Amino acid sequence: METKAASNLPEWLKIRHSTNANTHQVSAQLSGLKLHSVCQSAHCPNRSECWAAKTASFMVMGEYCTRACRFCAVKTMAKPTPLDPDEPVRLANAVASLGLRYVVVTSVTRDDLPDGGAGHIARCVGELRRIPGVIIETLVPDFRADKEAIRTLAEAGPDVVSHNIETVERLTPIVRDRRAGYRQSLEALRKYHEISGGEVITKSGLMVGLGETDDEVRGAMADLREAGVDILTLGQYLSPSKTARHLTVKEYIRPEKFSEYGRIGYALGFLHVASGPLVRSSYRAAEPFIKGILKANARR
Repeated sequence: METKAASNLPEWLKIRHSTNANTHQVSAQLSGLKLHSVCQSAHCPNRSECWAAKTASFMVMGEYCTRACRFCAVKTMAKPTPLDPDEPVRLANAVASLGLRYVVVTSVTRDDLPDGGAGHIARCVGELRRIPGVIIETLVPDFRADKEAIRTLAEAGPDVVSHNIETVERLTPIVRDRRAGYRQSLEALRKYHEISGGEVITKSGLMVGLGETDDEVRGAMADLREAGVDILTLGQYLSPSKTARHLTVKEYIRPEKFSEYGRIGYALGFLHVASGPLVRSSYRAAEPFIKGILKANARR
């Protein structure tokens, strides 16, 4: 069923949400184990599809973020509640119970913690590693590009580390919280690549439709590639609400333009590019490719 807001969108952005037994099972499992899902908190347009396929992106470290980026639906608080030490075990139990084989672990930003929460996410990865055959992607904050925090997570052994640059450099001060930064994000991604010796697959994402130019998008893509990023996602920005806190959409980018961005990304040397109006950074578009990389590496 389409919402009233969806009826004002271009045809290529309209989604008919559907549910089945798997959808309800995932929702009930998250609720029962007191886990948060970015599928819900970020109002992801693909959540029905992913949940119907028994796939979910789990958000750890609580549901309140210390930053207030103007594109994001996640709630904010200067000093959120302390971390739950049992959360890593509950997360692993949920993943095992749901029979998931590809798991995205994302989080709010916790500037109130000395390590930004890197140790907590690393413990989540450690618990998930106990599940045979699971592939782990972490979609994480910038940790202020702190080398030790980044090392803590990289050495925990996730298969993929993702951190989104979100937008082009000119728009970063408008789109993201003042404590975030375009160059800071690039530096964090570069350090993941360097610390892991290229063993960890690195990934980042861009939103378009915020007033950026084609040249700025190309420049951001080139910057990400120079930082050693392997996988790129590009998707349409959709405002989470009509409140003053959230930015309005400047332009709905046509599918043909996303296809062009995809071609540019491959020409720049990205190993995989997922580019489309409904692509999100934690969406399943790159999973088959990532699994292929890991299988190839295992055969070496």
